[in-house]
Amino acid sequence: MASNSTKSFLADAGYGEQELDANSALMELDKGLRSGKLGEQCEAVVRFPRLFQKYPFPILINSAFLKLADVFRVGMLGSLASIIPERKNAHHSIRQSLDSHDNVEVEAAVFAAANFSAQSKDFAIGICNKISEMIQGLATPVDLKLKLIPILQHMHHDAILASSARQLLQQLVTSYPSTKMVIVSLHTFTLLAASSLVDTPKQIQLLLQYLKNDPRKAVKRLAIQDLKLLANKTPHTWSRENIQALCECALQIPYDSLKLGMLSVLSTLSGTIAIKHYFSIAPGNVSSSPRSSDLVKLAQECCYHNNRGIAAHGVRVLTNITVSCQDKDLLALEQDAVFGLESLLVLCSQDDSPGAQATLKMALNCMVKLAKGRPHLSQSVVETLLTQLHSAQDAARILMCHCLAAIAMQLPVLGDGMLGDLMELYKVIGRSATDKQQELLVSLATVIFVASQKALSAEVKAVIKQQLESVSNGWTVYRIARQASRMGNHDMARELYQSLLTQVASEHFYFWLNSLKEFSHAEQCLTGLQEENYSSALSCIAESLKFYHKGIASLTAASTPLNPLSFQCEFVKLRIDLLQAFCQLICTCNSLKTSPPPAIATTIAMTLGNDLQRCGRISNQMKQSMEEFRSLASRYGDLYQASFDADSATLRNVELQQQSCLLISHAIEALILDPESASFQEYGTTAAAHADSEYERRMMSVYNHVLEEVESLNRKYTPVSYMHTACLCNAIIALLKVPLSFQRYFFQKLQSTSIKLALSPSPRNPAEPIAVQNNQQLALKVEGVVQHGSKPGLFRKIQSVCLNVSSTLQSKSGQDYKIPIDNMTNEMEQRVEPHNDYFSTQFLLNFAILGTHNITVESSVKDANGIVWKTGPRTTIFVKSLEDPYSQQIRLQQQQAQQPLQQQQQRNAYTRF
Repeated sequence: MASNSTKSFLADAGYGEQELDANSALMELDKGLRSGKLGEQCEAVVRFPRLFQKYPFPILINSAFLKLADVFRVGMLGSLASIIPERKNAHHSIRQSLDSHDNVEVEAAVFAAANFSAQSKDFAIGICNKISEMIQGLATPVDLKLKLIPILQHMHHDAILASSARQLLQQLVTSYPSTKMVIVSLHTFTLLAASSLVDTPKQIQLLLQYLKNDPRKAVKRLAIQDLKLLANKTPHTWSRENIQALCECALQIPYDSLKLGMLSVLSTLSGTIAIKHYFSIAPGNVSSSPRSSDLVKLAQECCYHNNRGIAAHGVRVLTNITVSCQDKDLLALEQDAVFGLESLLVLCSQDDSPGAQATLKMALNCMVKLAKGRPHLSQSVVETLLTQLHSAQDAARILMCHCLAAIAMQLPVLGDGMLGDLMELYKVIGRSATDKQQELLVSLATVIFVASQKALSAEVKAVIKQQLESVSNGWTVYRIARQASRMGNHDMARELYQSLLTQVASEHFYFWLNSLKEFSHAEQCLTGLQEENYSSALSCIAESLKFYHKGIASLTAASTPLNPLSFQCEFVKLRIDLLQAFCQLICTCNSLKTSPPPAIATTIAMTLGNDLQRCGRISNQMKQSMEEFRSLASRYGDLYQASFDADSATLRNVELQQQSCLLISHAIEALILDPESASFQEYGTTAAAHADSEYERRMMSVYNHVLEEVESLNRKYTPVSYMHTACLCNAIIALLKVPLSFQRYFFQKLQSTSIKLALSPSPRNPAEPIAVQNNQQLALKVEGVVQHGSKPGLFRKIQSVCLNVSSTLQSKSGQDYKIPIDNMTNEMEQRVEPHNDYFSTQFLLNFAILGTHNITVESSVKDANGIVWKTGPRTTIFVKSLEDPYSQQIRLQQQQAQQPLQQQQQRNAYTRF
């Protein structure tokens, strides 16, 4: 019988043909776990993940885990530490299991103790003495001591606890000099110091002492590993003496493997604030010149070492010193860094092994950093890269192309000099269709787009298309077209998208590519804009809008329920509305010529007391345009807030579109509507030198130029003159002449974050309302789970979730009696912090008005920087407020008592009649 019931549950496809609720499904699984047959137990265990996916809520998951823990005993309990960290019966069970005579149970208890100590302060304080006694006890085997010691790394919840754990570890290091014990104790020591942040300097000194004095290689390696950890986590705690001691050890050590580890620590520190501490002038030192330091001496010795890892770290140290110490004359160090990078480039570009590629990446990163920090060295760096590109392996060429693109983005002046060599190389590569060759085609095309700065010449386009036609596949062509769209080369992108339309099998892909083709064509129409030619500008914008409308229709057809393309659709709609607003503003400016103010405009202005009315109807049109641009800026802000998963470049692009709207709005106000109170301080000129892309650099340059023009006209002339309208039209043309960049998030989502909400009580049928009496409050429980993609927290992480609950009255009941009303509306907000991606909270809602109410629950998130993002989702349920029985009874009694009186009044009226 039990076997049949188990089979009925394990029938798959939603736990059998008849759908079971959460409790029934859990009960069926529990039957399987308690079965006497091992096979049925195993099958029940593997069915639990399915149950968790279907019902991902803690009440069920906690119950299920406790049932599993009953099967797997204490080991499973340790895995539950993050869910039930403060469960006292679990704490007691672990303490009892530590005294067990069963070795398996003791090991499981140690595992559970470590997990609970990391999560619970109370458990850590309570178990610390127990762990100390076991470690120091003579009856405890050494192997068990080695497993117990790492638990002490979690004793960081307060200073007293951390201090007692540190004292115990200090005794262990001294009392047990064996290699294993020293390694485990030292590493636990380091992890405790890194977490507590109190004794980090002391721990650095201790590790340096063991590195210098302990002859065992294993201990030295452990010391280097832990020093690297502290260098990454707390570089500000490293003193000049610490770095000097590490340099002396590295200079004296005869083993390359250990020297490599020490240099790795130093190269990490050289890119942080620690390098400034090292070269700062100390009170007792006469001079601390970089050229005479042991760190520089070590780096110069190592930058030509026969071990390429040591050489790479040596060059990295020299590069970081050269970039960090900008106030010192370091010509010799600059040359050493450049020569060291060139030698590494020649050595590693001929080798396609993983080690060589890792070293090459480090060298190329140093080249980018050196070109940015010391611009006068950039030309020689670029020439070295271009020379080496011809003879390098394909894997190395790809990395070198990425490096060239990064340098050209930072220093656009170098782009023209690269183009000739790049085109020569593009003609000869790609003779086979291997993956590396395809990747190289994309990387090299990207560098060409970056180096071209403006529109591609016909020759460049012909060379790229010829190579793509001969050896590339469709995916490569799409990637190159995508890069062309990102770099603003829309004419090239349109041709590539057009060539791909017939190579896709899905109609959704066809519509997606067709929309991209139309958008590229639309942006290409704007390249014909010319200053002072406003009629041509109107025709260009109209032509662009025509293709944009075609593209948005295709984009809508490309969307699916699983991939709604919401960001793409909203971004394009905003672009269309922005172009229409630009077009309308140009027409408004032209109306000053076609429909000048009437002769009595001055009289009307004096009568109304509004000086702006003397300009005629253009004043009202300008006011409408200003409001339109402010509305567009607000919509761009909403799009920004809704793009939690977008990369920083995409968000910056949206921000630039918003600033364009605000700029035109400000220009209209400053030139025409309110020139006297216009302020230019908040719109001060912004340096474009720190821009991350050429598009941003050009947009910032336009902003500064427009602001200067507006400010000069604002001071010289009273509104409205042809010079004012010409300034506005020229500002629009200048903004549109910068080719729009379609950033990564438009094509590719690297981070995916979504929130799933569950409301209780919830109706069986979503269309049915929940019944509640009007004299009672509804306790609405909101549970949620944060769901991630393959790369959670790549750009930003959720710190807290904001839940907003509101209710509106949909329809009143038919009764005409009056009821005392308190708290007519519900509008509440709560912030909760997710725990293991789960959160839960409750709201008390009042429905005093009889009728059907619509409850809306909307979620937004706050990231680690305190920025609020409107991620959604938005969930709605219906509540029907009913009259409570007691009030209904009183009302009916009152009605019945009033009926005889009304009848008597009617009879009296008839009698009088």
